[in-house]
Amino acid sequence: MEKRGRKFRRSILAIVIVCSLALALLFFTTVTDHQKTEKPSNEMCETKLTREILDESLELGTQFILNNQKPEGNFNYEYDWVNEQMNTDDSEVRQAGALWGLSLIYNDNPDETLMLALEEGFNFFKNCSMESDDGYKWIVYPNSLSGRTGTVALIALSIIDFLRSSEDTDMELKTELWADLDKYLDFLVSLRMENGQFYQSYDHETGVGYGGSSPYFDGESLLALTKAAKYLNKDELKPIILESANATYQNNVVNALEDDPDSSTTKGFFQWGCMAYYELATSDWQNTESYSDIVISLSDWMIDVHKTLERTRNTAYAYEGIIHAYELARITGDKNHTEKFASVIDEGLYKLTSWQVGGPIQNEYLQNHTTSDTLAIGGIMNHKEEPPLRIDVTQHQMHAVILARRYVYTS
Repeated sequence: MEKRGRKFRRSILAIVIVCSLALALLFFTTVTDHQKTEKPSNEMCETKLTREILDESLELGTQFILNNQKPEGNFNYEYDWVNEQMNTDDSEVRQAGALWGLSLIYNDNPDETLMLALEEGFNFFKNCSMESDDGYKWIVYPNSLSGRTGTVALIALSIIDFLRSSEDTDMELKTELWADLDKYLDFLVSLRMENGQFYQSYDHETGVGYGGSSPYFDGESLLALTKAAKYLNKDELKPIILESANATYQNNVVNALEDDPDSSTTKGFFQWGCMAYYELATSDWQNTESYSDIVISLSDWMIDVHKTLERTRNTAYAYEGIIHAYELARITGDKNHTEKFASVIDEGLYKLTSWQVGGPIQNEYLQNHTTSDTLAIGGIMNHKEEPPLRIDVTQHQMHAVILARRYVYTS
């Protein structure tokens, strides 16, 4: 009798557990369905950032870049504004990136002051360029020992985004830039390796590429060629672009993540790959739809594996990729990813905006270290409590701000 009683109690307990699980599943399904049907895909609840904050941040960041342009046309590389010390180090790739940043700002809102600054920058890099008899053009940056492919790619991007900005630009300048761009693009194509990636270095004298590839320069080169083809009708580049798009993805993402799930190679390629693949996914070219899924999955990796929100140094580069993923998710009706990316963008970019000297939402460190130094105001710190302001950190963040205003905080 006691044995039968224990068996009966176990049966009753099993029934209770099953019923409880069924009710929980029903509740979860009901809530999920309600969220799917009731919550707009682009709704951002309880956001920290606003369009007004981003507008002010962009205005300040633009002034920082302009105020740090040298008379020669390049930029102060890094400035410690608390100790008022200029770092004499330099990076030709980051210098070219700063010029591209100005071009992107000009593309977003053309302005005479920006155009003059861009012209000075274009002239600086043109004056340190070499040209071969067959029409290739490459950059020999002062005091550098060898050429960096990323420098040429970023100067090409600077020209591309400037040329596509305004029909009212001085025609003589446009003609010169078109001619320079063709030669820079031809040179980038000459640096393609047999596997579709790009040499990371080239000889200053001959322009011949050598060494291995770089995930950064792979992405920068791919983005430059893609934008040239898409926006400036360089259709002859399409077959090359599609081959390199596949090769750079296979080697910098698929193979790299097989070797290391949190690969530094994938991290280096991330935002450049996302930007290039976004351009492909939103083009009218055949067989490019799958790049939308790639951008979204890469952004999942950046958030869930690389843990961008937990990083203690500036990660504005991540939002150059994630914001493009947000827009692709919105376009394709992927509600879950739209909401996920919107939340990450709001949290992450809000934090980084609080690292802007003189910005609209300064963190505690900045509130305790006020300044009127025009070389500092608008600059973005690379850490929440470290005063050195590196030109490329502000450039990347201003691009992220432009993208956030364009796609996420649209009003």
